[in-house]
Formats: sequence, structure tokens, C-alpha cells
Amino acid sequence: MSEVGAFEAKTNLSRLLKRVQEGERFVITKHNRPVAELIPFRPRDAGKIRDAIDRMKAFQETHSLAGLSVRQMIEEGRKY
Repeated sequence: MSEVGAFEAKTNLSRLLKRVQEGERFVITKHNRPVAELIPFRPRDAGKIRDAIDRMKAFQETHSLAGLSVRQMIEEGRKY
């Protein structure tokens, strides 16, 4: 993944976008620190998302914490 300064990205945005369409990825930096990532767009698959949510709900219905709260589990984990 290539790094591009913010000024260069602004100056050459059209060229960068064309390269991104071809599959390249860029990290945009400001004062040599990463601030953004320019990556190809990927449409979301609504069916996959809905399926994952349904599977999580089904899992939740068949599994329990046996009366424990998440806070209790965290505290118990801190003991070790």
C-alpha cells in the first residue's frame, strides 16, 4: 500500500481515483502521519449481513451466561 501526502492527494486526486478503480490502495498522510485510507469501493451484501445477524440471534437464544452479568465476568477475569 502506497503512502501519499495530503497535498499530493489533493493535487492529483483524479489520477489517484483512477488507480484506486484499478485496485490500488493508498494511505493519505499529513505531516508523515496516516490520516485516511483510499480504497476501492465494495458494495455491501445485504443478504450476508442479514444472515449474520440472524445467526447471532439464534446463537443468543441457545446460549446463556447462567445468570452472570458481563461485569461479573470481567471482574472474575481480573482475578487471574
